[in-house]
Amino acid sequence: MNYQQLIHDLVNAKGAPGFEDEVLEVLYNYKGSYTMQSDNLKNAYYNLDQLDPHKPTLMLDSHTDEVAFMVKAIDERGLIHIQALGGWLAEHVSAQHYLVRDRLGNYHPGISTSKPIHFMTAEERAKKITLADLKIDVGASSRQEVIEDFKITIGQPIVPATEFAFNERNQVMFGKGFDNRIGVAVSVAIMNEMQDYLKDLPFNLVAAFAAQEEVGMRGAVVTSKRVNPQMALVFEGTPSDDFTADQYLEQARLGRGPQLRYRDNSYIANEWMLKRFNQLASENNLPLQHAVREGGSTNAGSIHLSNQGVPVATLGTPTRYAHTNYCFCSYKDFENTVKLSLAFIKNLTAENFKQFELK
Repeated sequence: MNYQQLIHDLVNAKGAPGFEDEVLEVLYNYKGSYTMQSDNLKNAYYNLDQLDPHKPTLMLDSHTDEVAFMVKAIDERGLIHIQALGGWLAEHVSAQHYLVRDRLGNYHPGISTSKPIHFMTAEERAKKITLADLKIDVGASSRQEVIEDFKITIGQPIVPATEFAFNERNQVMFGKGFDNRIGVAVSVAIMNEMQDYLKDLPFNLVAAFAAQEEVGMRGAVVTSKRVNPQMALVFEGTPSDDFTADQYLEQARLGRGPQLRYRDNSYIANEWMLKRFNQLASENNLPLQHAVREGGSTNAGSIHLSNQGVPVATLGTPTRYAHTNYCFCSYKDFENTVKLSLAFIKNLTAENFKQFELK
């Protein structure tokens, strides 16, 4: 089945941390025959109400939020001061197109400020800018105009204005928020492909879509408690390093398949799961990349420490220019992430779970 429209809808949805409502609407539209539940943190779940207490549970995790900003203050000139929601570099933010929500839920186009080169001194051109130097301009001329006419108030979300596009020639997708809407799409696709197999599985299968990952993996703290999984797969839009290292250090190139993450700052992957994914990739002739990350984190950090400890592995779909307004992601990589995950799930047995039972 083709999932391009699903990815289109997920990527274009606006979902700053804490404001993931549009993403949940897309999830509801694509839930198929599954039931969908949600909670007070705006986490969502497929199939949660069908848990058999006599079976172990495999949880598919992905996060619905994207890196964004929040209105921090509005000055006398009508410029919006911003608070980052997630990790941004100032040089990636300047002179970009954003959408600012008003108190009625409407979004207004805005431009992040940049001083014209005509007015800059040599010292200013050489100076490194910071996020504190940047504001969002919605085309107003006063604080009063922003508040009264635009109806923009403190605490409103701000997201990149990028629209999804697809290159048929090389199957590469363009848009914002592939971290982690591509992981969400992987989870939805897997659940769709597994609908006819659920009754025969020796375990429960639940997809959990977590909120607020970009601000501290908060949603996954709740989802892991509510689902109580005995094993979990985390799906991410992992940063691509195509142009940042030599071939022996590259860990996630576009078009080279999913990335299996062995460790990052939040977790060390379960050894049995790592071996199993490597075995299945070889048996099914599927591409697989390998990463020992020096930094970064995913919901695996919250999930593997939940309950009394959960075996977890993370599969990432490479994303060029993650945490910026404009990203590339390969549809072929998405397909191969889904294929490898399905091979893992369909070959998972009750005995595989028993090895992780507490002694």
